[in-house]
Amino acid sequence: MRTPHVVVVMGVAGTGKTTIGPLLADRLGVPYAEGDDFHPPANIAKMSAGTPLEDDDRWPWLDAIGRWANGRAGLGGVVSSSALKRVYRDRLRAEAPDALFLHLTGDRALVEHRMAGRKGHFMPTALLDSQFATLQPLQEDESGVSVDVSGTPEEITDRAVAALRRLES
Repeated sequence: MRTPHVVVVMGVAGTGKTTIGPLLADRLGVPYAEGDDFHPPANIAKMSAGTPLEDDDRWPWLDAIGRWANGRAGLGGVVSSSALKRVYRDRLRAEAPDALFLHLTGDRALVEHRMAGRKGHFMPTALLDSQFATLQPLQEDESGVSVDVSGTPEEITDRAVAALRRLES
């Protein structure tokens, strides 16, 4: 990428945001921030108990991610955030208008398989259906790209870098 953008790696739980985000940041030569680290403890407790977050739970989390992204404007960065709904992405863009979105996509069976193999993560596979039900894919007027999550993390990262470069062309 020619200019340092802030890239928000988005998608349902289990698509690899925490794996691909750091790899992408490394390839782009910018810092990575883990979106889950911006959740207040009450959100983590709620999700750990298998209860989906409500929008009122998400606003402070999204605002914190947006502030981080805004602070990286012109410097570049990669941050993960499920950003499942358009309104959530709009909230992030309110703080960081030039952010680009990288939507990691995959079929439910693959994502569930990957989630089941995770160790020590607070998000249970029981919430996967609610994630897919909530998901609103990127729309044509949103700056971003979608990348399939089949293959190795390196292959996914290669596709992501290529797609982001095409976006800039």
